[in-house]
Amino acid sequence: MKKSVFRIFGVLAVVSISAAVMGCSKKSGGGNPSEKKNITYSRSQGPYTVLFENGVKPILEAKGYTLKGYDYSELALADDAVNGGDVDFNVEQHTAYAENYNKGNNGKLVPITPIPTVPASLFSSAYKSVDDIKNINKPKVAVPNDPANTARAYVLLQKIGWITLKDGVNLSAVTNEDIAANPYNIQFTEMKSLNIPAVQDDFDFVVITGSIVYNAGIDASTALAKETVLPHLVLQVVVREDNVESQWAKDIVNAYHSLDFKKYLESTNYENGLFWVPDNYEFK
Repeated sequence: MKKSVFRIFGVLAVVSISAAVMGCSKKSGGGNPSEKKNITYSRSQGPYTVLFENGVKPILEAKGYTLKGYDYSELALADDAVNGGDVDFNVEQHTAYAENYNKGNNGKLVPITPIPTVPASLFSSAYKSVDDIKNINKPKVAVPNDPANTARAYVLLQKIGWITLKDGVNLSAVTNEDIAANPYNIQFTEMKSLNIPAVQDDFDFVVITGSIVYNAGIDASTALAKETVLPHLVLQVVVREDNVESQWAKDIVNAYHSLDFKKYLESTNYENGLFWVPDNYEFK
């Protein structure tokens, strides 16, 4: 009788230990997640995915990483994927966007390094200089209608002297209501960023953000003016907060700051002036 009881307890102990091991294995993926060599990222039709895949991905592959990209039609969906753990990182957003996503979605996204960024720029099909606005009666100007890019458009127009914003306004949250002076009587139209290139000829001037400039095939060197990229608008590599200290995340950061990446940037002539490298960006 005692032997039977001991056998039963022995079996139960083995089952319990096996279940515990299986549970740990499922949670960790069979190894330390911070040291994994298979990493995933969200892809978009824009310059930042191209920059990553051409300039950074080969550096990571040389270190033994295998990378797989998944296409997402909208940045919000890509952020859902990172936040939910479906992919490990993306390279398509600035700090302001990530912060807004976190606030609205109980998100845990963390920017881990700035990367070369495409500034918002002013373009025109009809005029060659920002000074030409002086000769236009009620000039029509199109700007993006999403909050972060609306703000950067108006800040750009203040930079070139077309408008004056109210004193003390938060430059990351500027709206049309924050314009204190509009001496040229500009008629603003706010619209979806994606639609602006297609209607450029209907306006005297348009403000187009960087990724849209790239996707529309616009020559960045034809810009009449470019924004001074504020810190919250610098593009970032973004991961979920529990991956910040992972080795693969650190290796992505190192790749973006490597001399090999610098050589890639120089070999492409910064895409004809498309990319701006943040101040104090270190290569080593």
